Amino acid sequence: MEKIWLKHYPAGVPAEINPDEYCSLVDMFHQSCAKYGDLPAFTNMGKTLTYNDLEQMTRDFAAWLQTSAKLKKGDRIALMMPNLLQYPIAIFGAMRAGLTLVNTNPLYTAHELQHQMQDSGAVAIVVVENFAHVLAEVIATTSIRTVIVTGVGDLLGFPKKSLVNFVLRYVRKQVPHYALPQAISFSNVMREGHYLNLNEVKLNGDDIAFLQYTGGTTGVAKAAMLSHRNMVANCVQGSAWLSAFTSLRNEVSITPLPLYHIFSLTVCCFLFIRVGAHNVLITNPRDFRGFVKELKKYQFVMLSAVNTLFNALLNTPGFDQLNFSKLKISLGGGMAVQPSVAAQWKKVTGHRVAQGWGLTEASPAGCIGILDAEFDGSIGMPLPSTEITIRDDNGIELPQGEVGEICLRGPQVMQGYWQRPDETAKIMLSDGWLRTGDIGRMDARGHVFIEDRKKDMIVVSGFKVFPNEVEAVVAAHPGVLEVAAVAQTDERAGEVVAIFVVLKDKSVTAEQLIEYCRKELTGYKIPKHVYFRTELPKTNVGKILRRALRDELEGKTNAVGALRAAEACKTAH
Repeated sequence: MEKIWLKHYPAGVPAEINPDEYCSLVDMFHQSCAKYGDLPAFTNMGKTLTYNDLEQMTRDFAAWLQTSAKLKKGDRIALMMPNLLQYPIAIFGAMRAGLTLVNTNPLYTAHELQHQMQDSGAVAIVVVENFAHVLAEVIATTSIRTVIVTGVGDLLGFPKKSLVNFVLRYVRKQVPHYALPQAISFSNVMREGHYLNLNEVKLNGDDIAFLQYTGGTTGVAKAAMLSHRNMVANCVQGSAWLSAFTSLRNEVSITPLPLYHIFSLTVCCFLFIRVGAHNVLITNPRDFRGFVKELKKYQFVMLSAVNTLFNALLNTPGFDQLNFSKLKISLGGGMAVQPSVAAQWKKVTGHRVAQGWGLTEASPAGCIGILDAEFDGSIGMPLPSTEITIRDDNGIELPQGEVGEICLRGPQVMQGYWQRPDETAKIMLSDGWLRTGDIGRMDARGHVFIEDRKKDMIVVSGFKVFPNEVEAVVAAHPGVLEVAAVAQTDERAGEVVAIFVVLKDKSVTAEQLIEYCRKELTGYKIPKHVYFRTELPKTNVGKILRRALRDELEGKTNAVGALRAAEACKTAH
C-alpha cells in the first residue's frame, strides 16, 4: 500500500530515522549526560538530580551490582517501585552492569509477583519497603538471591529523608512487617558502590534491555523481549516528531504515570533523557490535591497522562488556577482520550490534547497525533520508519477507509515473547509485521482511528486487564460453576471489570467473590460489578460469548432480554 501519510507529515518530521544512532540505551544515556551535564534531570519531592549526578550515581549502583552482587551480563533484575529518584538510578545502573530489567507493578499480589519472578528467572530485585512483605511471601519459590530494599525518602537528603520515612513507617503505618534477612538497603548499596570499580559492559542493539510483561493480544501475562535497538529506535522516532514542534531541553516535563508502565518508561524516561528535559516525577498522582499543589511549583511545558487522570485533574479544586503559559504538549496514551475530556482540557488550559498509540510489543509507540492540531479522536499518524496497514482476519491488506486489524512494522517491534515462540507466532506475520489486536481504520490523510479492541481486553485507567486471568481466579472459588469477565463502561476509569457468574453454591454473594479476588489480583483487576446468571451464552462448541454479555451491558440487547437481565442480576459496587 502507498504510504499515504508521508504526504501529510508535519514540516520538519523526517520520514525515516536511524535506529542504530546509538549502540544501546547506555550509549544514549552517556551522550546525554555529557551533553547536558549540570542541567536538572529528575526532581522528586523537592530533590533534584542533575545529569552529572545521574552519571555518577548510576556508576556506583552498577559497580555494586557487578562486584558485590556478582551479577553478570544478561541476568535479570526486577524493579518494584513507584516513581522515585531511585527508579532511574536503578534502570541505568542495572543496564550499565549489562543486566536485563523486569519492570514490576508494586501493587502486585503475591500470586502475580510469583508468576512474574518465576517466569522471568529474575535473580535480583529492587523493592520499595512498603511492598517488601509481598516479596517475602514468595521469594523462596523464585531464583532471587539479591534483594535491595529502599525507603521512599532515601534520596531526599537530611532531614527530609528521615522525616518522610518516619511518617510512612510509624505514623501512617504504610510499611507492613517483612522478613528478608538477606536484604541490603539502597543507601548502603550506593555508599559501598562508590568505592568499587566498574567494568563497563559492552552492549549492542540485539541485547535484551527489558522483559516487559503484558498479556499481548491473548492469554496470561508474558514478557515482550525489547532489545536496546527497539527502545533506542522508539526514542529517536519520538524525538524526531517532538523536535518539529518544540524543544524540551532544560524544560519541565511532568511524569505522573508510573515508570513501570511502558508508555511512561519510553516517553517519560528515555525520550526525556535523550532531549535533555527536566523530568518531575510524581510518586502518588492519585492524591489529586497534592498533585495540583506540586504542579503549582513549576511552569511545565509537557504533561503526559491517561484520560482518567486528565479528567481527575480537571475536577480537582485549584487546577484551573495553575499557570499554563508554557504548556505546549499534553500527551494522552494508554487508553483513548474521551472527546469531552479533550474539550474541557482545552477550555481550562488553553491547549489541545494529542493522543499517542502503541503497545508493549512495539516499545510502545506506533502513532502519535499532530501536537498543534485540533483534537479529532484519532491516534495520529505513524512515527518515522513505521508502517501501518489495516488487514482482515486472514492477514490480507484492506483498502483505505475499511475497518480491520491494525498491523505495524518498524524497528521498534519486539524480538518476540520470552520463552514463548508459540505465542510469538500468533501475532507476527511475515516480513516483520505485528498484529496489534486493535481494530481500526486509516483515512486519506494517514490518520489512524481505533474502532474497537480485538478480542476481549479490558482497559482500566490505561492498564490492561485480561479476562482469562480474572476468570481463572474466580473459577477457583468452590462455589462457582462458570464465569465470564468483560469490560463495563465507567465514568472515572473508562472501563472496569464486570463478571457474569453461574453458581454451584447459591449462598455465595457478590461481596464474597470480590473479597476472594482481592487476595489474588491487583486492585484495578478486581471486579467492580458481579452479575449472577443461571446460564451463560455460548457458541455451538461451548465457548462463552463474552461479546453478547458486553452488548447486554451497553444496552444493545432487546428490551425483553434487558428486562430479564435486570431482574436476574445483582450488582456489587
